[in-house]
Amino acid sequence: MNYDRVRHGLRGMLLNMLGQRERALAAYRDSLAADPHHAETLRTLGWLEAQQEHWTVAEAWLARAVELEPDDAHAWFNLAYARDKGGMDDIAIEAFQRATELNPNNDRAWYGLGMLHARHGRHAKAAAALTEAAKLQPMNGLAWYALGMAWQHCNEPDKVAAVIEHTLSHDPQTAQRLIHDTERSDYTHRLG
Repeated sequence: MNYDRVRHGLRGMLLNMLGQRERALAAYRDSLAADPHHAETLRTLGWLEAQQEHWTVAEAWLARAVELEPDDAHAWFNLAYARDKGGMDDIAIEAFQRATELNPNNDRAWYGLGMLHARHGRHAKAAAALTEAAKLQPMNGLAWYALGMAWQHCNEPDKVAAVIEHTLSHDPQTAQRLIHDTERSDYTHRLG
């Protein structure tokens, strides 16, 4: 056991719990200096930097973590999120894709992947990813709304209708917004 890594890591954990982020980051950097190949410390550094919206720094720590542990689905998701927030869309898509391959039950990874595809006008790919997110979280109005809009952009009115039907059953506000934004006045009577 690397006692210096553990000692600095525990100090970082305590400082973080006390809300002293900068000192916690310094302690975790000391922990990493004691053991430069400790993926958990890299993930923690990435997470702490992401909390402060330091996306580029967070991305660098998390990229190193997945290099060390390439089968860590959670780290891939966090890396994708940092890349997405940092405006690194192309490599964010790759990271979200890897996260979904490693853990197909991560609805947030599917949602992130779908939203990035939608942002770049790849609506069929967006719909495919958002379908997975919606299956995994059937009550997530955001995922269902995004799925309905993706189908709208794909000119799939029957699929838009199915999404509206689903949202009407559990999220009338999202259904109302979706009906308005997809110009499906044929469903307005269902909102009453």
